[in-house]
Amino acid sequence: MSKTLRVLVLLFTLCLSNSPFAGGRFITLASTTSTDNSGLFAILLPTFTRATGIAVRVVAVGTGKAIILAQNGDADVLLVHHKPCEEKFVSEGFGVTRYDVMYNDFVLVGPGSDRARIRDAKDIVNALRTLAKSDQPFASRGDDSGTHKKELSLWKAAGIDVNAASGKWYRETGSGMGATLNVASGLNAYALTDRATWLKFKNKGELELLFEGGGRLFNQYGVIGVSEKKHPHIKAKDAQQFIDWLISTPGQEKINAFTINNRQVFFANASK
Repeated sequence: MSKTLRVLVLLFTLCLSNSPFAGGRFITLASTTSTDNSGLFAILLPTFTRATGIAVRVVAVGTGKAIILAQNGDADVLLVHHKPCEEKFVSEGFGVTRYDVMYNDFVLVGPGSDRARIRDAKDIVNALRTLAKSDQPFASRGDDSGTHKKELSLWKAAGIDVNAASGKWYRETGSGMGATLNVASGLNAYALTDRATWLKFKNKGELELLFEGGGRLFNQYGVIGVSEKKHPHIKAKDAQQFIDWLISTPGQEKINAFTINNRQVFFANASK
């Protein structure tokens, strides 16, 4: 081995020994596809790791699947966006404490021609009723995610039985938000999506944002440490350190600073 090569190997070894990953210290975060696919974690997590030496390994799935992972003890921290399920997770002893982290909103997208004529609806419930009557295709995630749960609650509020329409104008993809938007783009169908995924989505085709706004479309995210009492192997101390950082001023400022196409995507609200 040449002298130069030996020096390079030594430097590489020293870098590894000083890396936060070198000691294998990490936590597993079960979270939603929207937080991961938006690029938020790519900004947040390296900052946390540099500050603490704790790496964060993300498993990005729908809210329902993320909760199951955490219930099974396959994650140390849960970050999702369906508050009733989050509160149930804690009340049943699987989680320690739930904290608000941030929010954004859901939006209704569809073909720019807007054949269902929902663009001028007075609220989201009215928009969905109009859409159902139009018989125009609607692409649903159908995957028990937070977005899917929100969508079902909105159809229920509108008095629409989507089970009866399944396979007709109501199409369930059983997929994540990006894949569902791809289906909607291919079919020129309508879809409910979180704003972050919509802003990041490239294959819009004829799809446009047709309806937004109103309290029913509010999208709150919460973070919960998995209970060490349920699963003794959980890295409770490191998990809580991550949560504490996420809801601290530096963590919250980092969330607010994240943008897509120069637009703020998530709005930190842990203090509230």
